[in-house]
Amino acid sequence: MDLRVSEISWLQWSGDGLAIGFFEDQVELTGDLETLNEKLAGTLQELVNEEEFKGKEGSVAVTRVGGDSPIRKLILVGLGKPNALKLEGLRRGAAAIARAAKKAKCKTLAVHLPLWQGDAAKTTQAIAEGIELALHQDLRFKSESEESKVEVETVELLGLPGNQEAIDLARKICSGVMLARELVAAPANVVTPITLAETATAIAQEYGLSLEILEREDCEKLGMGAFLGVAKASDLPPKFIHLTYKPTGTPRRKLAIVGKGLTFDSGGLNIKVAGSSIEMMKTDMGGAGATLGAAKAIAQIKPDVEVHFISAVTENMISGRAMHPGDILTASNGKTIEINNTDAEGRLTLADALVFAEKLGVDAIVDLATLTGACVIALGEDIAGLWSGDDAVADQLLTAAELAGEKLWRMPMEEKYFDGLKSGLADLKNTGPRPGGAITAALFLKQFVKETPWAHLDVAGPVWTDKENGYNSAGATGYGVRTLVNWVMA
Repeated sequence: MDLRVSEISWLQWSGDGLAIGFFEDQVELTGDLETLNEKLAGTLQELVNEEEFKGKEGSVAVTRVGGDSPIRKLILVGLGKPNALKLEGLRRGAAAIARAAKKAKCKTLAVHLPLWQGDAAKTTQAIAEGIELALHQDLRFKSESEESKVEVETVELLGLPGNQEAIDLARKICSGVMLARELVAAPANVVTPITLAETATAIAQEYGLSLEILEREDCEKLGMGAFLGVAKASDLPPKFIHLTYKPTGTPRRKLAIVGKGLTFDSGGLNIKVAGSSIEMMKTDMGGAGATLGAAKAIAQIKPDVEVHFISAVTENMISGRAMHPGDILTASNGKTIEINNTDAEGRLTLADALVFAEKLGVDAIVDLATLTGACVIALGEDIAGLWSGDDAVADQLLTAAELAGEKLWRMPMEEKYFDGLKSGLADLKNTGPRPGGAITAALFLKQFVKETPWAHLDVAGPVWTDKENGYNSAGATGYGVRTLVNWVMA
């Protein structure tokens, strides 16, 4: 798809579909709109009247323009109250337009939406992201080709001249989101520890990143007993992935992003049963998917920040080699962990990954993981949880998420809840009581970061959606990539 800014006004543009955004209760046809309506023989006013279009947020109206009009279809989208407009509103409005244009079989499309706070660059980027992500399709596993269907081929953003760089930035970021979507959506017989390592290798080779992949023996030498305890039941070898982006010159800061990479989670000997969504455990590498997606985007954007992308990747399976409930594992920082639930495996892999990340001497670490169902119970399926003892890092992430339109809520790091993780035999247990389960999971991870500013994101809810949601089709959302990119670039 060709996506570009254009200096052409809506009065001069010709093509398949012209899309215009309206604020709620501001659908008066005056000035250029009145001229456009006259040019289209009253079709714009007829559409407003027949659909009772009021500009309410998310509303869409489409009609065919008759006669010898230079425009074949007219698309109206509601943006809600003008004083409530956010970048996310522009993304969702652009996504609604893109879907309507595809349904109306428009090969060429022009979009005219208002500026957000007078910022043409951010407005352009948000619109481009909404269009790109809404039109993304994952057809890898379809047996019948859908290529015969009419696709949107050209999109021109009207009224935003000189902002092609913002479109280029949006497309680089969206390429990372799409990678994360496709990794999370793929079944566990397609995305394995081996193929995730291959994906990291491809990113490194294409964009010039350095790559270190630690095999089982390498992890043993580093004492990664927690990670390897999870991995030992699988027939597939574990892979510890460490991708590094380094800018030219002295980096402004050094960061680490750590993603949970369980390509399938059976629950281990505490096996997941029917009704526990075991068929969705292919998504348990959502953190690693976002980490690799962010790596792909950052490698193209090339900020003046050094970034380490880390994931301890494995399956959690069942065999004669599987770790048992009651086993005691030793992590790479020397802490001993009593296993009281083999289905709390993600935090074990993250423990060794966090120790590894801190040894790199970075300024801050963020981990993200589909870690607990408790977080979904607390915040629902649209909002990720944030835990951090560092206000600066927490505020940076909240700002980055707001800019991305990805919902994030800071949760309490209630230290007294750590009592539930105390073990009579080892330094700590891998799970605490049922109440506050997402908090105790964060407190567990905290034991593996000594001094570096750190934040934990529990993304168990928003990495997947069962229905179309804004610019996300049903399925994997690529959640986290845009927040991470914004955080790095801040």
